[in-house]
Amino acid sequence: MTKITKISLVTPPYHSGVVESAGTWMNLGFVYIAGSLRQSGYKVDYYDAMAHWHEWNEITARLKSFAPEVVATTAYTASIVDALELLRLAKEINPQTITVLGNVHATFCYEELLNDPESPVDFIVRGEGEQTLPRLLDCLNASGDAATIHGLAFRRNNEVVVTEAASFIADLDTLTPAWDLVEWPIYSYHPKPGSTLAIVSSSRGCRMNCSFCSQQLFWQRTWRGRNPESFVEELELLRDRFGVNVVMLADEIPTLDRARWEKILDLLITRKVGMKLLMETRVDDILRDEDLLEKYRLAGVEHIYVGVEAGSQALLDLFNKGTKIEQSKRAIDLINQADIVSETSFVLGMPDDTPESIAEIVELAKYYNPDMAFFLAIAPWPYAELYPKLKKYVATKDYRKYNLVEPVLKPVNMTLAEVEKALGEAARTFYMHKFKNLSDLSPWKQEFMLAVFKILVNNSYLAKQMHGLAAGNENAMPQEIKSILHAAGVPASGRAPIP
Repeated sequence: MTKITKISLVTPPYHSGVVESAGTWMNLGFVYIAGSLRQSGYKVDYYDAMAHWHEWNEITARLKSFAPEVVATTAYTASIVDALELLRLAKEINPQTITVLGNVHATFCYEELLNDPESPVDFIVRGEGEQTLPRLLDCLNASGDAATIHGLAFRRNNEVVVTEAASFIADLDTLTPAWDLVEWPIYSYHPKPGSTLAIVSSSRGCRMNCSFCSQQLFWQRTWRGRNPESFVEELELLRDRFGVNVVMLADEIPTLDRARWEKILDLLITRKVGMKLLMETRVDDILRDEDLLEKYRLAGVEHIYVGVEAGSQALLDLFNKGTKIEQSKRAIDLINQADIVSETSFVLGMPDDTPESIAEIVELAKYYNPDMAFFLAIAPWPYAELYPKLKKYVATKDYRKYNLVEPVLKPVNMTLAEVEKALGEAARTFYMHKFKNLSDLSPWKQEFMLAVFKILVNNSYLAKQMHGLAAGNENAMPQEIKSILHAAGVPASGRAPIP
C-alpha cells in the first residue's frame, strides 16, 4: 500500500438556505482534526467546499492538485447525500484513495451506510475524530489491523466491523486547532459587513435529554469545559493574528458551569478582548444568570439563542425540554432587557399539527417577543429518541430534505404542501409584527434588525415570504422597511413581481 502522507478534509457542497443566510461558517471540527493530523506528521488540506460554494468541477480540480492518499468528509443528516457523492468523486479521481466519513449521521447510521453495496466509504469515524483519525492512519501505514483502533466502523469480508467506542478527549485544552489553514477571507457574519467570523468552542457536550436532538446522544450526556484562560487567549490570538472580530460559540451549553462561565466573562471584560459573541444556551441558565446579564453584555455577548422549540407545555414535555412556557418568556425578556439580540425557534409539523395550532404558536411567539424567531419543520433524525413515535408519519427518506426547512413529516390533518405554506405564513406574520414595532427597540438593535431584514429579503430561504411581508399592510410598515423592499425590487404593495 502507498504510504499515507497527505489528507484532504473536505466539506460536502450542501446548501439549504438556512445557516448560510446569516453568515459563512467554518467547519470547526475539521480545524481541530487538521491540527491533530499535523501533529502526527501528516500534510493536510482543510478545504471548505461548502463555504466556498464550489461546484463539483472545482472540487475535482482541488483534489487533483493536492493529490491526497486519504479524503475525509463530514455529514449531518441533510448533507449525507452530498458527502457520499464527494467520496465517490475521490474514488473516481484515484481508485486507491482511502475514504473516511465522520460526524453525527455516520456515528449512528454506520450500518445503513456500510451495508449499501454502492457505498464509497472505507472507514467511518464514530464520535470525536482528533485522536481516532491519526491513529487509524498510523495503523494503516504500519500495515496494522484497523479493528484494534477504537471508534471505527468499516466493512471486512462482507460484514460490518464495529470497534469499541473511543473515549472522549479528557482535556480539550491539549488540542491544537490549525487556524493558519483557514481561508479567512470567505468567513463573515452577514449582519456586520466587513466582519471576520470564527467558530470557537469553550466546551463540548450536552447533559440534557431533548428527545428530538442528536447532541445529547452524540456526547452521551457528558460535558467538558475548557480552561477559561486558555479559551480567552485563543480569542486574543484569533483577533490579533487573523483579524477576527465576531465569534460564534459552537458549544451546546457554554454556561453549564456558572463559575467557569463567569470567569470567562470577567476575562473578556478585564482584558478588553473586544469581540462580538454569538451564542446558544438554555432557558434555565439565563434565569439562573439574571444577575450576570450585565456582564454578558459588557463581555461582548451580542446575540443569544435559547431553544424554546415547542408551543405548548405538552410538546415541551414530549421533547424532554425540562422547562415551562413562562420560564421561556422570562428568559427572553431578560435577554431583551440586557439589550442583547434574542433568538428562538419553534419546531412545527408534528403529527397533531393543524393550520390553527400553528397559528396559535405564532401568537405565542409574538407573546414571547424575541427579536428573531424561526419556524422550523421537525426533522425526524433516524437515530433520535423521538423517532419511533414519528416513524409512521415520515413522508420521505430523501435525507437532503431533512434540513428543518422542507417538511418531511406529514401531520394527520395536513399535507406537506400545507405544512410548508403554514411555516412561511408563520414567518411572515411574526416579522410583520416585529417590524411594525421596530421603534420599540434600542437604536443599535434597530440597525441590526434592518440588516437582518435585508438578508431575509435577499439571501435566505425565507426570501419569498419576506417579499410578501407587507402585502396589504404597507401603511403599517416603517419607512426603512419600505425602502429595503423597494431596493429588493418589491413594489409598494409588498407583493413580489411575478417572474
